Amino acid sequence: MTQAQRYKYPLQLPQSLKETAVRLAMEDGVSLNQWIVSAVAQKIGAVETARDLLKARAGSAKPGDLATLLDKAPDIAPLPDDVL
Repeated sequence: MTQAQRYKYPLQLPQSLKETAVRLAMEDGVSLNQWIVSAVAQKIGAVETARDLLKARAGSAKPGDLATLLDKAPDIAPLPDDVL
């Protein structure tokens, strides 16, 4: 997105979140808007990185592959601490 392509979005925050965001923005020496844009960018990066990592780790696995592994597990009662 170029500098000219900016979009306005009406954001409604709970008062406590806004107060904390304002404080953190001041500590970082940036505007509240800049701080929120940075926070959103960081969250997007984290989500996309996790998605890519999990996709790579899954490789060519299919949903039924886990059932095959679980079928091989012994059928024993859980330990007392493992019961819900």
